[in-house]
This record gives sequence, C-alpha cells and structure tokens, in this order.
Amino acid sequence: MSKNKKPKRYLFEDVLDFLKHNDSKSFNYKQLGAAMEINNESERFMLIEILESLKQQGFVIEKEKGRYQIKETKKFVTGTIDFTSQGTAFVVYSETEADVFIPARKTRDAFQGDLVKVQLDNKRSGKRKEGEVVDVIKRARTEFVGTIKINPKFAFVIADSNKIHVDFFIRINDTKGAQDGQKVLIKLKEWKANEQNPTATVLEVFGFPGQHKTEMHAIMAEYGLPEHFPDAVEYEAKKLPTQITDAEIKKRRDFRDITTFTIDPVDAKDFDDALSIQKLDNGLWEIGVHIADVTHYLKPQTVLDKEAVNRATSVYLVDRVIPMLPEVLSNFVCSLRPKEEKYCFSAVFHLDDDAQIHDQWFGKTVIYSDRRFTYEEVQVMIEGEDGEYKNEIMILDRLAKKLRHDRQKKGSIFFDKAEVKFHLDEEGNPTGVFFKTQKDAHKLIEDFMLLANRKVAEFIGGTGKESSEGKKGKGKTKEEGGNVCVYRVHDVPSDEKMAELSGFAARFGYQMNLGSKQKVAQSINKLLQDVKNKKEQNMMELLAVRSMPKAIYTTKNVGHYGVGFEYYTHFTSPIRRYPDVLVHRLLDAKLQGKTYSSKDELEFLCKHSSDMERMAAEAERASVKYKQVEFMKDRIGETFEGVISGVTEWGIYVEVIENKCEGMIRSRDLKGDHFVFDEDNYRYVGRSTNKIYALGDKVEIIVVEADLIKKQLNYAFADMQEKKTKFVDHKRRRGR
Repeated sequence: MSKNKKPKRYLFEDVLDFLKHNDSKSFNYKQLGAAMEINNESERFMLIEILESLKQQGFVIEKEKGRYQIKETKKFVTGTIDFTSQGTAFVVYSETEADVFIPARKTRDAFQGDLVKVQLDNKRSGKRKEGEVVDVIKRARTEFVGTIKINPKFAFVIADSNKIHVDFFIRINDTKGAQDGQKVLIKLKEWKANEQNPTATVLEVFGFPGQHKTEMHAIMAEYGLPEHFPDAVEYEAKKLPTQITDAEIKKRRDFRDITTFTIDPVDAKDFDDALSIQKLDNGLWEIGVHIADVTHYLKPQTVLDKEAVNRATSVYLVDRVIPMLPEVLSNFVCSLRPKEEKYCFSAVFHLDDDAQIHDQWFGKTVIYSDRRFTYEEVQVMIEGEDGEYKNEIMILDRLAKKLRHDRQKKGSIFFDKAEVKFHLDEEGNPTGVFFKTQKDAHKLIEDFMLLANRKVAEFIGGTGKESSEGKKGKGKTKEEGGNVCVYRVHDVPSDEKMAELSGFAARFGYQMNLGSKQKVAQSINKLLQDVKNKKEQNMMELLAVRSMPKAIYTTKNVGHYGVGFEYYTHFTSPIRRYPDVLVHRLLDAKLQGKTYSSKDELEFLCKHSSDMERMAAEAERASVKYKQVEFMKDRIGETFEGVISGVTEWGIYVEVIENKCEGMIRSRDLKGDHFVFDEDNYRYVGRSTNKIYALGDKVEIIVVEADLIKKQLNYAFADMQEKKTKFVDHKRRRGR
C-alpha cells in the first residue's frame, strides 16, 4: 500500500504537539521532519508552510533564521472544543491535563468540535482551569442541520444540535425556496468579528419536521452520512471479477466438504462469518472461524478502497443500513450466503473437550455454507428442541461455554445490555418496541469470534511464543516482538473511577478488590451478579458501565481490559469495519513474510476509524431517540414505571422500563419541596421532606411532552401531580 499523506490538519496538530513536548528546544524544518519521521517530499513542503503559519498565529517564535520554538506554553493551549447545552464549553488539549473551562461569552466564533487556540486565565485561582478562545484554527465542520424561520427580508436557522449555541443568519435569496418551519441543511459562509450571528446559505431542503423521511435524511446530513455511493464506486464494484475459479481455489485450503454454517440475526443481509466443525482422528475438534475475504476484491488505493476508508464503518440507523461497501460486495459477492462457494480468510483451531487449543492455523480458504441459521433457530435447539445439525450446534455451544468460563476467570467483564429495536410500518412509523438481548446462541458466535480476534492479534503483533502454542502447523511462523498490528484496545479504568464505584458499592454492603486489574475485573463481575434483582441493581450497573473508558483502534497495544486479553484486534467483520480490512492485509503480509504499510499510516487510519465509529454510534443513537419520541407522542398523559438513569444539575433522566424511552424531568419542575442537587451522590434531596430521587431508583412518571424537533421527551414524577387524570383527559380531548 502506498503511503497516504496526512491531511494538513492532522500534521498541524502533530507539529504543534511535538513542539509543545520539546518546549525548551528550537528546530529547523529538516530536524523537525527527521524527528517526526516525515519522509514524504510533499509533507516536507507542507511542514514549512505549517511552521510559518504557526509563527503568524503566535504559537511559535523564530529564534533565529529558520529555527522555530513553541511560544508561551504556559499561557496558550490548543485543543478541541466541546460545548455544553448551556453555551459554555470545555477545551480538551491533553490526556493528562484537566480540560479548560470556557465561559459562554468567551467562546468567540467557535463551533462544536473545532480545533481552537485558548488563552489561559492565569489570574484565576482554584482547581478549574479557565480560558478564552482567541482563534479558531480548524473547523470541524461547516455544514449544519436545523429548522428555518422565514421573515419577509431574511431568515434564521436554528440548529438541531443543542451544542450549536447560535442561530444562523440566512439572506432571503439564499433560502433555496425553503418554507417557514422546514428542516434544512446549511453551509457556513462567514462569521465576521463582532457580529452576533454567523451567515450561512441553504444547501438542501428536507421537508417539514416530524415526517419520517425528513427526519432520517436530516440525521444523515447532520452526521455527514451519504445517501448513495458515487457512480465511479458503483461502476468499479460491478465490474469486479466475482467468479470462483479453479486457479484461485488451488491457492487456498479447501473446506467445502466440511460441515459449515452461519448464525446471524433474522434480518441480516451480509454474512461476515461462518463456523465449520469436524472431529479429527486424534479426538480433537477442528473449529474453523471463516471470515469473508473482502481483501481479495478490495485492493489498496482503488476507488473502492478510498471510499471504504472514508466511510470506515457501516452505520445502522433505525430504518436502514448505510454500508461501508457497495451492495454487490456487502450483500452478494463477499456475503457467506448458504449453498454458495465463497473465498474466506480463516482462523482454524484444534480444541480438546475442555476448549484448550492444541494447534492453530491462519490462511486463505474456500468454503461452502451448508445452512444459514438465525439466532432464534439455534437458541431453541440449545434449549432442547431438535433441528438440523443439532449435534454440531450443541458441541459448539459446549466449547463456547468453556471458552467463556476461561475468559471470566482471566478477568473478562460481562455486561448484559439490551438493544432497543422498533417495529416499523410501511411509512416508517414505529408500531412497537422490542429488545435484542444476548442469549446462548449469540454468545456462541461471540466466543469464537473473540477467540479468532485474540489469536490473530497475538500472531501478528508477536508474543514471543509459537503461534500454535508450542506446535507448528501449515501457515504458521515463529512470532517476533515489535510487529506492527492494528489493535482494538480498551484501557484500564482510572483509579478515581474505580474508587468511586467501590465507594458506592460499599454503601450497599458490597466489597471490591482493587489490588490488580484482574482483581478489579473479577470484582466488577461479582458485583454485577450480586446486585441482580436487588433495589440497587440499576444504579450499580449504570455506574459500572460509566466507569469504563472507550475502546479505540491503535497500533499501540495496551491490551483490552473489557475482554481481559493482552492482545486483541478486530478480524471478523471486514464487510462493515475498515480496521478488519487492515488486519486481513497485515495477516496476509505476515504469512508471506512481507510488510504491509507503515506504523504512521496505520495509526492515522486507526484514529480516523475510531472517529468514524464514534460518529456512527451518535447517528444511530439519534435515529433511535427520534423513533422513541415519535413512539411516545401518542402516549401523552400516560403513566409508566421507569428507572432514574441520570442525575444532573439541570434535571433527572428517567428510562421507561417497558420500552427504554428516556426522558427528562427538569429540575425547575420538581414540585412539593425545594430539591437540592447532591452531585457526589447522584441524587436530588428535598430540603423539607427529605424525599430522595437517586440514580437507579424505580419511579413512576407521566409523559408530559414529546418534542419531535428537539428529539426530547419531557416527563413528570407521578407522585408530584395533583391530578394525574388531567393529562389523560387532555389526551382524550384530542380525540385519541
């Protein structure tokens, strides 16, 4: 793969970060380039431009001709701005330093996510750092979604995001025919100094709020999600040679005669993975984890590959999938469909009855899937019913449970979180809510995918051990430390977070052992088991989840704390995740004794993939939230049981138990007493009555308002309403 040049923004940040960490020294561009391993000629020229730009913006000084040094490191910081819904903000500039608080009047012309220069207020005393935005270095985005308000001579757009703290001024000839109250996509034109509002122009009109099509397109635009693939990408995908050939089969290990099947959700269209199983003459079980060989078709630096890099992940909205790869690849050519021969990249393990690995092999294969199972079909067999391949399913389930038990002993943490799904009618309206929960059929697949991911990471990254744990086999090489790999890492929770969780647990009589990371993991698992069906279950589960850091992709291995593995990667879903594509290429290169890409380029792609994964999760949550509000809009005045899921200074969040629709009771709407926010204990306490509303408490709420535009649900505590029926009467008067 030829080296991709870093975009100027990332190189700008890297140069600034390097100079900040070497603040006592000055460098010329050649020294800086050598120190930062910049070997690309065009990046060297970009480096000269960046140094001059940093000088002009006051970040660096030219100590002598051509030599640059960071300026006033104690007064200025550079970082990403993160707004609150109140218009104040925090600037994140260091992994080790506290964020800088920015008052609302000092955010200047910054928008959410912008790279900004901040002047610190050294006159302020106290723990919290405070500052003022003095320059916006790089916009995170210039396009926004909002609702347009038309006046005779001008218009304004109110952004959907509560983190965009100003309205946009639109000249009347820039409205693109939008009608008052419609959802639109706008592009920032300018925000002049001393002007209260930025100026923008309308790019696209979506329609009136509250309509399914309008809202879904608005969410896609808000998160930069494309509706279609470019014509050039579709054309290249359709002209790919997709026939299974004898010449290619000869290069691969043939699994077509071995029992193989897929297990996926009932509505799945792309099948990334399949399992094969056979009993060997030596009494061991050969289990093959077969993954679609996407890289056979997706070649580096092609139009297809560049589009996959940009997207980095498939996005799953409530009503649609926005795929990473065109449909011809994701749903047909690469998908491991039943009764079809397919190319795979496989991890094959020889296991004994205790699921201990005796041998392993990695390489290119060809398979034939005998059967496509849904999770539900497999689950009923596990629970006792008969079915096709019942014996194979039961063996896999037994081995998976052994792997799971071993993981738990070694510190893997098990969170059981239900996923919210909707039944939609033909118009996209939600007619019902259901939950996807993890049962043994799901866990069976998960355990073998985790095994493949772990062993591939060990093999590529190098542990200093034989790849087959002491036994050699076809396709294996002796591992050496220091090999470049794309890891999926999950860092150890902070001591502060663990101490906070332990302190809360102790109040309810649960003791946690914080002696080592393995002991902490075992303590969390025991805590989650001990609180089952107890009053404090919801609170403890919420706090345990929130104590965990976010998992990311990187070439710097710190292990995966959540699953308890020292080495872990993503190998098993290349149809929908670009990091898995990279891992397939890295594994192929390792098997051939070659090198694929550079660490710098891989790290850049890891950061991009992590960013896009986060964006996808936010878009998916936004679509779910909209459907939840839409689902509840016809339930105004109805009473539900819920659980307090969040406690903040501006209100209390409650998640309804039967449908997981979360809404808020604003602090100013708490009636019957003067309620004080107790931040340390996640609760509100009535000053006179000592009535307490705490995180995790079960409560009864009434639905007061469902705001489709803001995607917000407003609730009220049922015990604070003098006449609960007045909401119901109001609902009846509306003719429901």
